[in-house]
Amino acid sequence: MKRLTISTLLSGVLFLTSCNDFLNQEPLDQLSPNEYLTTESNIAAFATDQYQVLPTHGTYGYGTFEIDNNTDNMTGMQPNVMYAPGYWKVGQEGGSWYFADIYRCNYFFENVLPSYEDNAIVGNTTNIKHYIGEMYFFRAFMYFERLKSLGDFPIITKTYPNEREALIEISKRAPRNEVARFILSDLDKAIEMMQDIAPSGGKNRLSKDCAILLKSRVALYEGSWLKNFKGTAFVPNGPGWPGANKDYNANYSFKSGSIEKESEFFFDEAIKAAQIIAEKYNVLTANTGVFPQTSSEPENPYFSMFCDIDMEKYNEVLLWRRYNTGLGVVNEVCQYGCAGNNGVGTTKSMIDAFILKNGEPIYASPMWADENSSYWGDNNIIHITKNRDTRADIFIKKPGQKNLHTSAGDHGVVEEWGPNITASSVTEKYNTGYALRKGLNPDGKYTNNTQSIVGSIIFRTAEAYLNYIEAYYELHGSLDSYAEKYWKAIRRRAGIDEDYTKTIRLTDMSKEAETDWGAYSGGEIIDATRYNIRRERRCEFIAEGMRKDDLLRWRSLDKMKNYQTEGFNWQEYQKEPYYVKQLAAGLVVSNSKYLRPHFANELIITNNGYNFEEANYLTPISYDVFRLSTPEKGGDISTSVVYQNPGWPVGANQYALQ
Repeated sequence: MKRLTISTLLSGVLFLTSCNDFLNQEPLDQLSPNEYLTTESNIAAFATDQYQVLPTHGTYGYGTFEIDNNTDNMTGMQPNVMYAPGYWKVGQEGGSWYFADIYRCNYFFENVLPSYEDNAIVGNTTNIKHYIGEMYFFRAFMYFERLKSLGDFPIITKTYPNEREALIEISKRAPRNEVARFILSDLDKAIEMMQDIAPSGGKNRLSKDCAILLKSRVALYEGSWLKNFKGTAFVPNGPGWPGANKDYNANYSFKSGSIEKESEFFFDEAIKAAQIIAEKYNVLTANTGVFPQTSSEPENPYFSMFCDIDMEKYNEVLLWRRYNTGLGVVNEVCQYGCAGNNGVGTTKSMIDAFILKNGEPIYASPMWADENSSYWGDNNIIHITKNRDTRADIFIKKPGQKNLHTSAGDHGVVEEWGPNITASSVTEKYNTGYALRKGLNPDGKYTNNTQSIVGSIIFRTAEAYLNYIEAYYELHGSLDSYAEKYWKAIRRRAGIDEDYTKTIRLTDMSKEAETDWGAYSGGEIIDATRYNIRRERRCEFIAEGMRKDDLLRWRSLDKMKNYQTEGFNWQEYQKEPYYVKQLAAGLVVSNSKYLRPHFANELIITNNGYNFEEANYLTPISYDVFRLSTPEKGGDISTSVVYQNPGWPVGANQYALQ
């Protein structure tokens, strides 16, 4: 067998700087992996290498805060081909069908588990057990990424020789719900083996509670998918499901007896896992509702939680990544939080989702009827969040506010003066007119180029509250006392009326459906309770990378036809002094009252806006996968054991089927 060097195994060991004690050892470059994986420290280091699969701030850009790009929450300077028929093609190679990271996990288990069972690993047994649990977590996480992207996927739990017959056999796709069950099984093993507090690294290292929270996320995702895609080719045994054309899946039956029961199984698992975390962490980080304008003002812990250098102190944070200038582990979050968010603008749809503090949707409030409670309209950015959900008020930047409490670094803007909507650079351009300061530490030194060391949150407990609320309602069609308690806690922290039923009563779904993609499932407008649960999730996780996954599992994009992404009120902006200061007379940046950042883009013009093709709910499998998985080398690709995802052809460079 090919010998892997220790430098290969430890390529990501600096990912968590608090774990760098793993480097303090004699050179081991000449050891093979089976010799290497015999001590606690080396097993811990191997597990550390897998942390690179988790979403955290990269070195460049606005970090995780721009992952919601290409949704109805945020949009970049260029439109996304995902929403344009005839632009997204089947690849020749590449894509989500790969196994290198899964192989590493399986190799680890093959080499470590026998030694662990024989007590042959040198070190603290409890700690060793924890690191093995981490590896189960990572395999589950890797499989979850494949589930979201591809749906049905091969379940592989060991390594195989590089022999064609064996590799073809293991390429057979398991139905997506079986993949989800496998993920939950791995997470159960992780939960059993991991400690409440990691042996080292603090919250820079996984704990048992992270696995429980991920379990609730996975179960909610799959339960939602099965419920919302029932009766389509995107679920096992649905009409046109391509898996039925392969002998190995032709007679598939759900373990629970039916797709309805299978969906209920996952919702129940989500409820149980979410409740464990929500009950254990029953106090959320406090929110004063104010973004402090000077360092002498009282801190807002909720705002600081997203931009702190050390996030260890926040009970709500379960896992985060630490950055360190001395080690060169840095990001640019503060630089882009001070400006236009790396050209990823927040949309009008996102802003409109935030309700008033009195619990009323913005259209249910007589405009300006009461200075201290009414909606002030969108004709002035300064007033756009007045009297509204404090999550909008503290994170959305307004002219005249102080971004920084100290002098600016290379790219810092101390005082917000107005959105620069004409700049061509992603550093300066306010793509929609709206921009966020989530993650912006007010210490100006962090706005120097690649000198930000604000932490990156990976898991936080508020998700458990929202997972429970949604899963319970989807399963039972009502809310219990726990769901009510969790929802009130989220709203109380946001500074809005805790009576969510008031908001539900005043919700006009026809108005919400005009711009909020989440108002739909399967082409139908959903009920007001279901919608407001989704709205709460949207507002709590603004710019935290949850939106795309939610829209896909909700099947919210069927009715997307001729959709135009919009930003701030451009018509009124022209009357402001900022306009005179910035723009040349007669400049046109939109064909609407609201700024449309893509209105002049050829893709948008050709397609009259965004139009979603059903095939895009899953990504296509590249041509080479079929070519390499035929029983005979060079055989007809129609004999491949792999089947393509619904709506996609097998041939390379071909578009979705019409």
